[in-house]
Amino acid sequence: MSYRVGMPGWRVFAKLGVKLYARVDVHFDPEVNSYWAESPDLQGLVVSGQTLDELRDEAVSAAQTLLELEMAGRDHVDAKLRLRDDIPLHCAA
Repeated sequence: MSYRVGMPGWRVFAKLGVKLYARVDVHFDPEVNSYWAESPDLQGLVVSGQTLDELRDEAVSAAQTLLELEMAGRDHVDAKLRLRDDIPLHCAA
């Protein structure tokens, strides 16, 4: 069982040890040939990377940091990210 960050009561579920997930929207910038991502669930999550693997690592790290700050003084928070993208198939790495 997992619960989405930003939904009502998500902090309660986090304190109970339920795994959390956050939506992350992935975009491709053809001008600089790199990816960037933002999250509608985690305020402040905006990351970039040259590859999708690099972007994923940055997003996971940023999400973990933001959740730890949000839950400061509480138990450890475990984050799982579900990635959505608007990358056309011909641009995917």
